[in-house]
Amino acid sequence: MTTAVSLPLVESPLQPEAAVLDVTVAAGDGYVGRIPAGGSFRIVDLHGNQAVDTLFYDAENLANRYSAMDTIREQGRAYLTTGSRLLSVDLDLLVTITADTCGRHDTLGGACAQESNVVRYGMHTRHQHACRETFLRYGARVGIGARELGHNINFFMNVPLSPDGSLTFADGLSAPGKYIEVRAARDVLVLISNCPQLNNPCNGWDPTPVRLLGWWSR
Repeated sequence: MTTAVSLPLVESPLQPEAAVLDVTVAAGDGYVGRIPAGGSFRIVDLHGNQAVDTLFYDAENLANRYSAMDTIREQGRAYLTTGSRLLSVDLDLLVTITADTCGRHDTLGGACAQESNVVRYGMHTRHQHACRETFLRYGARVGIGARELGHNINFFMNVPLSPDGSLTFADGLSAPGKYIEVRAARDVLVLISNCPQLNNPCNGWDPTPVRLLGWWSR
């Protein structure tokens, strides 16, 4: 399995002024929403170096959620970029990445939680906000609970994979205005935690807002 990508960056022809969804998610906050089949959804890294933890679900069957393991195995590489097909646990296609101006996205590092923060960074982080709490808070609005959470995508996050299989959280590869865009193969729910992590460089030590744009019929 290869762990790096050399695909060219791909821009989208879709224009923000034509979007039917235009939402700014504050640093540390979240979002949940529905993307209809055929709709396009974009996440914009407004200030650069912001990790955006993201989960996708079959809107008609929440148990049929994004599977990092199946996605990695079927595409034969550990990182996500333009052309990556994001698969569910039932091997259904949820979304395809159709545009990417950053170039590489992590799906191995997982989401921060209060418990993992303590293990990694010490007891003083026990009550810091974390992505798992955001997932649960926003997921509750659409019936997504702890049982429905799985391995997530970390858009814009740089998690180098070494030859021995170890992972590190490194300074980001993104920059202001970089974006990722996906097209839904079926009706999907997207659940986002705009990561509040302060203890490693995944957010450049300074979490910032992101912008969400969507194009589909009203």
